[in-house]
Amino acid sequence: MKRTDINIRDPFVLVHDGTYYLYGTRGETCWGPADGFDVYVSRDLEEWEGPHVCFHNDGTFWADRNYWAPEVYHYGDAFYMFASFKNPEVKRGTAILKAESPLGPFRPHSDGCVTPRDWECLDGTLYVSKAGAPYMVFCHEWVQAGDGEVCAIPLTKDLSAPAGEPFLLFHASDAPWCKVMHHSSGVSGCVTDGPFLWRTADGTLLCLWASFSEGGYTEGVAVSDNGEIDGRFTQVEPLFMDDGGHGMVFRALDGQLYLTLHSPNAHLEERPFFHPIEEKGSRLVRK
Repeated sequence: MKRTDINIRDPFVLVHDGTYYLYGTRGETCWGPADGFDVYVSRDLEEWEGPHVCFHNDGTFWADRNYWAPEVYHYGDAFYMFASFKNPEVKRGTAILKAESPLGPFRPHSDGCVTPRDWECLDGTLYVSKAGAPYMVFCHEWVQAGDGEVCAIPLTKDLSAPAGEPFLLFHASDAPWCKVMHHSSGVSGCVTDGPFLWRTADGTLLCLWASFSEGGYTEGVAVSDNGEIDGRFTQVEPLFMDDGGHGMVFRALDGQLYLTLHSPNAHLEERPFFHPIEEKGSRLVRK
């Protein structure tokens, strides 16, 4: 199938062994009951095989809805999926699953969510420091926090559990372009979605993240002042302001860098897009 035939949100590309693996939130079931994730496979980023089910709830998994934002990393000798889940009795959070192949099958690795159990959280992503320490960067959701937060929490070396307390990287309202949103519950505030960490060739640490601006869904960028996760993050010019977001960066087999995100941000219309980008010093810019 063509890329334009794939209806997913929150696209994530793993490049492994000469092959592209595309994961994402199933468009049809993203807002209600759900039971799994798929992976699509390609050699050229245009023609894709799939969907192949890589995680399926056989009835024993704790979550029954809002299966969101699967990200898969090759870490050590296995593949780890960071994904967000929900059920009516448990606050939304990110759990970690594990498999021997990027095709799965993925099975629960963490004991429930790694995010704080009393927080409403989503969109966990893996970050490994220069010293080799693993962290999960995630969003403390605006529907609980009011002003959405991007936070980090240290992980155990095997990625199975928290290894410390969460700490704040920045608030959504730190971005001057961020628009106040109004939730059906009556909460008003600024959204944080989809953090992703990228280190440029000159050592700068960037945090991509998504929220809403006057142009719709927007892909923002924050910069650490010390090149590490414990630095002070400041907001710079967004990468995309035309109703697309929840992005990440990957390097293609030919060396080209791409920003992938979903657009438009409309139910059943979302498609993965791959925008060529390049590093210019400490920044990412679209070509």
